[in-house]
Amino acid sequence: MKIAANDVLLEVEDHGPTDGTPLLLIMGLGMQLVAWHEEFVDSLVQRGFRVIRFDNRDIGLSQRFDHLGVPNLPVLGVRAALGLAVHSGYSLADMAADTAGLLDALNIPAAHVCGASMGGMIAQHMAVRHPDRVKSLTLMMTTSGARKLPQPSMRVRAALIKRPARPADVDSIIAHYVQLYRVIGSPGYPAGDEFLQRRLGLSVRRSYRPRGVARQLAAIIADGDRSALLAKITAPTAVLHGRDDPLVPVAAAHDLAAKIAGASLDIIDGWGHDLPMPLWPRFVQVIEGAASRA
Repeated sequence: MKIAANDVLLEVEDHGPTDGTPLLLIMGLGMQLVAWHEEFVDSLVQRGFRVIRFDNRDIGLSQRFDHLGVPNLPVLGVRAALGLAVHSGYSLADMAADTAGLLDALNIPAAHVCGASMGGMIAQHMAVRHPDRVKSLTLMMTTSGARKLPQPSMRVRAALIKRPARPADVDSIIAHYVQLYRVIGSPGYPAGDEFLQRRLGLSVRRSYRPRGVARQLAAIIADGDRSALLAKITAPTAVLHGRDDPLVPVAAAHDLAAKIAGASLDIIDGWGHDLPMPLWPRFVQVIEGAASRA
């Protein structure tokens, strides 16, 4: 269903009883609500949560921002590396306002919030800028954006900027994403080709918006270092990260946990930058643990 949040139309799915404990799931860069697997969502519903998953602005079935054009990402990257100001069409703070507006539209005063990757960055802003809306915070495979932190290897960066061999062909796009997940996925929990093709194919056929991904990436680059904000987070926080994450190296998790008062830290061996099925029970346990501290 479409919901107007912060004057932006978001595609939203609301799972579980309306009197369940609200849990808002925020997905990462270019990823759609279907990246939160239905069985994972069901396992949270079975524990009493009312689970809300949605497409971030400019991705999936949510409102497009094509009028903003396509950012020059190489130029933005150079400016950021030089410590110069970087501007984007919208900000991660705007996307955090979308999430708060979504809760307004659903008449939910406050929710537990779980954000993955870019979704974790948005969740950080939400916890600081809308603290009364965040009952607890689970930050998965994400970062403060501090410039001193280790960065992805050249192999990972090359995989990220590579494009499908045939950008207008669905099978080529799916094959491209399968190869990307082979690079950034979990070495200890490798997904089979059939599973990846089915899940990534679901996303690509549902919506494919490379321009929206570029604008979201520009917002990440422009956001920079959030370290100064983290001391303002008061919600009970859990930091959840893979020791073998090639996209956001594990040092980012230790950095986050050190900068957020009272944050718990759970590092999982063999986990990369994805959501492998064997780890879903542990993810649920960590989310429940953060919620229980609220």
